[in-house]
Amino acid sequence: MRISRPIVSALVLLALAACGSDAQPAAEQNEIKVGLLHSLSGTMAISEVTVRDAELLAIEEINKAGGVLGKKLVPVVEDGASDWPTFAEKATKLIRQDKVATVFGGWTSASRKAMLPVFERYKALLWYPVQYEGLESSPYIFYTGATTNQQIIPGLDYLKEQGKKSLFLVGSDYVFPRTANKIIKAYAAANGMQVLGEEYTPLGHTEYSTLVNKVTQARPDAVFNTLNGDSNVAFFKQLRSAGATAESMPVLSVSIAEEEVTGIGVDNIAGQPVAWNYYQTTETAANDAFVKAYKAKYGQDKVTSDPMEAGYNAVYLWAEAVKKAGTTEVEAVKKAAPGIALERPEGLVTIDGENQHMYKTARIGIIQPDGLIKQVWDSGEPIKPDPYLKGYPWATGLATG
Repeated sequence: MRISRPIVSALVLLALAACGSDAQPAAEQNEIKVGLLHSLSGTMAISEVTVRDAELLAIEEINKAGGVLGKKLVPVVEDGASDWPTFAEKATKLIRQDKVATVFGGWTSASRKAMLPVFERYKALLWYPVQYEGLESSPYIFYTGATTNQQIIPGLDYLKEQGKKSLFLVGSDYVFPRTANKIIKAYAAANGMQVLGEEYTPLGHTEYSTLVNKVTQARPDAVFNTLNGDSNVAFFKQLRSAGATAESMPVLSVSIAEEEVTGIGVDNIAGQPVAWNYYQTTETAANDAFVKAYKAKYGQDKVTSDPMEAGYNAVYLWAEAVKKAGTTEVEAVKKAAPGIALERPEGLVTIDGENQHMYKTARIGIIQPDGLIKQVWDSGEPIKPDPYLKGYPWATGLATG
């Protein structure tokens, strides 16, 4: 029997009405899609691939434990390609086309700044896993890496305690290093430290002989390094070739973790200090389990690092907020998130409801000959995030200056 088109249309409408206008295949109803957006190619891939890997590990673990709200998490992975417009484009795709519940992604502040208006426009959630320069907050971003008072300022305090009175600032030419150095210069002026030079190079830059000459001729007590990506490989190799050592010229870095040490070559960087919130050697029960699981999945020769741990944490923190909210709906998740506290590999991490940053413990470490990082100082307890440095009189005006 032939059924007329009006009757078919009516039957379809009745079926949709019975299922609801958002009817989906049964498999999709039992899944929650989440976006992973990192540079899997280009100059930042040296750092970001491992963050994606840690997030995939967290998703796998959560699914094995029953998922979220009884549903399986399904990752949708995109490549930001170390290109800031691409991050904005891919974020839009994940939100609008893939309809993910949330996105975990970014590394550089340039990538975050490119994505921020996208997430605010569509009222979607981004979980950003990397330390950054502060002076920012967004109602649609959760910052699981350190802000300035949890990494850069403790790093400066450490150098001051070591008797360092002069600095040379070296950074990549984009938002994070320039803003970080503005803060560092304000700190130095208030703490009797002198900045002898400030130099920037493009991301991916590899010719550092001229800059190294400037640094060695200035003879600072220490270098504060905000270079990012594989530029660090060239910088440290050429610095070592010039005869500078960790003893004669310490270089404190805030973007070099265990993964980058491998790429730079441990002979070129052993003995140098770094400032983070987590190391593979951090002594917690949760970290023992994390390191074991990561190596089991990706290889016994692999290392863990602060950014990948913050990305790993982000997945668990979002899942906990969803469970508390009883839904993946963005505004409900945001409302449920403040105050959530979890024991993570780095220790206790708590979501601050005021600015959606995390309470985190600051740690200074020294790169060892085996490529791992040995902690030599920590803050003793998690530090309340202060992205606008409201608690530091010397920082007045930096947010608008």
